[in-house]
Amino acid sequence: MLKCLNRGLAFRATLLGLIMLPTLGHADSLNGANTAWILTSTALVLFMTIPGLSLFYGGLVRAKNVLSILMQCFAITCIASLIWFICGYSLAFTDGGIANSWIGGLDNFMFANMTEDTLSGDIPESVFSMFQMTFAIITPALIIGAFAERIKFSAVLIFSSIWLLAVYVPVTHWVWGGGWLQEMGLLDFAGGTVVHITAGTAALVAAVMIGNRKGFQQQAMMPHNMTMTVTGAGMLWVGWFGFNAGSALAANGDAGMAMLVTHISAATGSLAWMMMEWVKHGKPSVLGIVTGMVAGLGTITPASGFVGPGGALVIGFTAGVLCYFATQFIKQKLKIDDSLDVFPVHGVGGILGTLLVGIFASSELGVFSGQGFAEGMAMLSQLKVQATGVVSVLVYTAVITYIVLKLVDLMVGLRVDAEQETYGLDLSQHDERGYVL
Repeated sequence: MLKCLNRGLAFRATLLGLIMLPTLGHADSLNGANTAWILTSTALVLFMTIPGLSLFYGGLVRAKNVLSILMQCFAITCIASLIWFICGYSLAFTDGGIANSWIGGLDNFMFANMTEDTLSGDIPESVFSMFQMTFAIITPALIIGAFAERIKFSAVLIFSSIWLLAVYVPVTHWVWGGGWLQEMGLLDFAGGTVVHITAGTAALVAAVMIGNRKGFQQQAMMPHNMTMTVTGAGMLWVGWFGFNAGSALAANGDAGMAMLVTHISAATGSLAWMMMEWVKHGKPSVLGIVTGMVAGLGTITPASGFVGPGGALVIGFTAGVLCYFATQFIKQKLKIDDSLDVFPVHGVGGILGTLLVGIFASSELGVFSGQGFAEGMAMLSQLKVQATGVVSVLVYTAVITYIVLKLVDLMVGLRVDAEQETYGLDLSQHDERGYVL
């Protein structure tokens, strides 16, 4: 009887082991649904730079400079991709040993340890690294809007390369790669600090150092092709779903909520900016509604994985109003020619969104577990962490950007001469015209 009982228990244990075996193995195996979504998101984020940002910026400059903008976006895409492949990814996302709080290591130099079977979580590491590469591409590309129509093409290439390694890579490691801000608990779901504060701050420093365009505030410098700009804006809106929802790194409810709040914030930011212009100037502008959209998108970015639809509505509205006033303040009061409003939209939006995460992060989404006063204390604590992230990234970016620009100026010079600026960068830098009429 005892022998039969032992055999029965052994059989049940074996059966239970066989049932659990696939489950245990699945935890370390590739997830096809997640992989498919991140592959799609990667394509969407690259689509944001070329052609999205290229067309958005290209339409905003004068006709004599349209090719220069398109060329800069395209060239930065190529250079940033190779830098990320050679050492950028490794420095951002591998263990840096005793220096890990500040920078990663070179264990994955030229993707040395990456094969088609290597996983990052439950997706291929090749997919994860490519997804992160698209972020490394668009960030320096955003900066070019600040010095459009007056910078040497050689200076753009050198500045973007050095800046990517000296600013973007370390900040990425701080926030997402196991660095000190991640350890502190900074909430930045998709790049409020990593992308928007770094790009916006660098843009403001560059605009001041390079100087205003010839004729700034003395002659009209209207966008030459708003149709092109609106087309690019639409591409940015669609591509941003990959930017934010893709940052969940899974095809799940977090990605779905991130996509929903991204859309709500973009729509609200668009209408808020449009209404501000309508009240001030008596007519709503197409430029205003698309710029408000970008402000809404940039501001929701750090919060997109942590807030619900109600928070997104407030964040989008706040972005549309405050970023609008920021553009007026920078150009009218400070008289700084941030040509395409990079700092007022991306810098201010990134700062605002990163801080608002601490206020609107939802306990239902797993950020704060307490209720009432306990949650309020958690909110204040989180706000302190968010403010630390904002200030540290802003100051570091400003200082290093200044040094990099000084270095580039010594190497090749930053600005074209007055005659070349008058002819336009298309002819002076590329010996081509955007339009032959």
